[in-house]
Amino acid sequence: MSTETIFEIYAVRYAHHDRRSSENFIGGDPHDEAMPMDYFVWAIVGPTKTYLVDTGFDLAASRARGRQLIRPVEEGLRAIGIDHATVGDIIISHMHYDHAGNRDLFPAATYHLQDDEMAFCTGRCMCHPVFNHAFDPVDIQSMVGKVFAGRVRFHDGEHQIEPGLTVHHLGGHTRGLQIVRVKTKRGWVVLGSDASHYYANFEQYRPFPVVDNVAQMIAGYDRMRALATSIRHIVPGHDPLVLERYPRARADIADIVRLDEDPIAY
Repeated sequence: MSTETIFEIYAVRYAHHDRRSSENFIGGDPHDEAMPMDYFVWAIVGPTKTYLVDTGFDLAASRARGRQLIRPVEEGLRAIGIDHATVGDIIISHMHYDHAGNRDLFPAATYHLQDDEMAFCTGRCMCHPVFNHAFDPVDIQSMVGKVFAGRVRFHDGEHQIEPGLTVHHLGGHTRGLQIVRVKTKRGWVVLGSDASHYYANFEQYRPFPVVDNVAQMIAGYDRMRALATSIRHIVPGHDPLVLERYPRARADIADIVRLDEDPIAY
């Protein structure tokens, strides 16, 4: 008899950015067509505990980066009954500005982070714009403060947060990027975050151009396949197709969907 917790998973869109397909693949794209990017946080809801994967960014960051804020993260969470002030555990996939912002929004949370990610975003690579452009120094400073406050739990590789919920270090996009594997009623779902921005990245083995290690990024596509029940159980981090492929969590909100439910299209 399985002892894993069965979780619900919600993808909550909070922002949007118009861009071209040539920006989303190493070597560009011969079609160079519209291929916009959506921004999500993910809520993992169990019978007794709720986890959040990533924290998004706020209005100030959206203006500084030229992104469209659709709905503040706290409002999206509130729409599915989650109070941001009481969230107890947050898994940070990596420390880029769009995944580790809203630094003061979760006062009760412990943050789960890979050792390699903290070393990466505070080390010598941050001397170079090719690496540091997607990080916000204030987010990193805030995370260091949380370390000293006893609010960061570090992981080195693979770790079980609780039965039915595990994190796995992949690297690739950033040195310490981690993905999350979640047991649901439809099987093991992998929240890939930026291990694959779009379905096309991992399905076609076409890496995204913001990368620390291309070989690790490509190996990560295989690792996600091995961890997920099927390829249809892998969820990329920024693809607008996620909102088309999964059912709405609420009939009146188009951009919050249930990933623990079977896809309605693929």
